[in-house]
Amino acid sequence: MSEGYAIELYFDPALENQVLKAWNVFARRQISTKLINTESRPHITLFSTSFFDSTRLESFIKSFVSKQEPISISFSTIGSFSSDNNVLFLSPIPSMSLLQLQSQLCDMLKKESVEIGEDYRVDSWVPCCPVALDVPKSRMAEAFSVLRDLKLPVNGYGMEIGLVEFSPVREVFSFPLGNTLES
Repeated sequence: MSEGYAIELYFDPALENQVLKAWNVFARRQISTKLINTESRPHITLFSTSFFDSTRLESFIKSFVSKQEPISISFSTIGSFSSDNNVLFLSPIPSMSLLQLQSQLCDMLKKESVEIGEDYRVDSWVPCCPVALDVPKSRMAEAFSVLRDLKLPVNGYGMEIGLVEFSPVREVFSFPLGNTLES
């Protein structure tokens, strides 16, 4: 039984590789390997829920994604959520195009009777790309130092939206932004 589902924004190969470099540094230093071990992809979570009828909503999401263009992403800061299992992340500049994409996605999901939780409402969503999960408290300072060594900003594009089931992470489907409905 899955814990839940997430709709994720995936990156162009160059940006994805930059994030993977950080994941690999954390793994080599034995700070955090969870993202690698779960076979996750570098991403920004646009929406997450404990229940999701992926079969019913796949065509709606495909149609939504087909009308979107790739989004410029610039990771400019590093951060951590204080109450979220010692997660470290890269935070993008919250561009209007990124905020609109997430807002429009949630509006589409609402029309399909999907409940939008507090964390993904327009006025409370925090866009971020996780780079380390479950970092031991005693190693948080070292982990932040690793991220500070990244040459920020790291720039690229959001190119694809996928639905994953977790835990373990399993991609249910994904579609490139601006895809055609025939593909």
